[in-house]
Amino acid sequence: MKHCLVVDDSSVIRKVARRILEGLDMKISEAENGQTALTLCQQAMPDGILLDWNMPVMDGYEFLNKLRSLPGGDAPKVVFCTTENDVSHIARAMRAGADEYVMKPFDREIITSKFAEVGLL
Repeated sequence: MKHCLVVDDSSVIRKVARRILEGLDMKISEAENGQTALTLCQQAMPDGILLDWNMPVMDGYEFLNKLRSLPGGDAPKVVFCTTENDVSHIARAMRAGADEYVMKPFDREIITSKFAEVGLL
């Protein structure tokens, strides 16, 4: 069973993502910001991360840069989710090490498609 970390400051988004990913037979951990997520990754690196971009404490961009510098931090597939549809914003995330992105709001079909594209399903 693959392990996915859902990182979002919205408890509603985390709950929706958890429901979708558990339905895809994944083990789920949650973090409400990048700092908490980084601590969790240092304890046990997940197979995949669904990462919000705009969060307090540590945003998705800073988290991703720190994640990729950790031992084993290049391994998890990272799908970032955002409300921003600006091409430069998406390009910045991809350059930082994101593997794919989804726009909010997302549904089961979108998550399934993107997670399959990056090899998590």
